[in-house]
Amino acid sequence: MLITVAGFKGGVGKTTSAVHLACYFASIGKTLLVDGDPNRSATGWSKRGHLPFKVVDLMQAALYSPSYEHIVIDTAARPDRDDLEALADGCNLLVLPTTPDALAIDALMQTVDQLQTLGSDRYRILLTMVHPKPVKMAAQARVALSEVPMFKRDIRRLICYEKASLEGVPVYEVKDRMAKPAWQDYLAVGKEILS
Repeated sequence: MLITVAGFKGGVGKTTSAVHLACYFASIGKTLLVDGDPNRSATGWSKRGHLPFKVVDLMQAALYSPSYEHIVIDTAARPDRDDLEALADGCNLLVLPTTPDALAIDALMQTVDQLQTLGSDRYRILLTMVHPKPVKMAAQARVALSEVPMFKRDIRRLICYEKASLEGVPVYEVKDRMAKPAWQDYLAVGKEILS
């Protein structure tokens, strides 16, 4: 399984999603995370602690990839049309995280329009940083995105993800009362990918 995580807008939880999807896949097979983001956020995350999978730079991917059953790629933000075409064609599923705010949805729709123009259907939208009820932004975003493929599960906005990044571990290893529910969100998304 080759999963690519991409976003037209920065700050939408792209690296957090890549890391935790890689955690999910590492629980079922040998997994590699390829850090293709110039910020090297996933690499920094892994260097601060320990993740249950190997993290390599994009330049190392060709050497390491054949040895792994599952590969998750964290890409640079704001891919252009050519990059997007290569990303969509080069994976089993393109995961597009977005926050439910209007600016992020507008940026996401530009990406979706390009994917549709390219004839790609191997992508799915993941709502991230979703505020708890009674905030209704996620429900409104789902209505606005009703014509595009989406994950059923949202990723909640929780401080334990920031703690996980700082400690260099998956969210389920953080000492926080919301760590287990946070992990359940990504566990559900991983199961959706395989279903």
